[in-house]
Amino acid sequence: MAKIVIFDEPTRGIDVAAKVEIYNLMNKLKQEGIGVIFVSSELPEVLGMADKIIVMCDGRITGELSVQEATQDNILGLATKYQSRQEAAVYGNK
Repeated sequence: MAKIVIFDEPTRGIDVAAKVEIYNLMNKLKQEGIGVIFVSSELPEVLGMADKIIVMCDGRITGELSVQEATQDNILGLATKYQSRQEAAVYGNK
């Protein structure tokens, strides 16, 4: 049996009832001692399901937050950490 299961955008484009089924499956796996990693661009989903949140920007990890310290502002700040640098490089500003 698998020790870790990875879900990549598991609820994208599906209805609410199907989302609930997927959330129930992920919780069941966790209860069985299986590690669950899920990638999601839906912030409410991340805040509602995750125990630990790792945020990436431009392919790099920009932060790790516990669910207690995670807020929408914290996550968005980390998710856009390199955006101003990229814009400066494109437009020649430093």
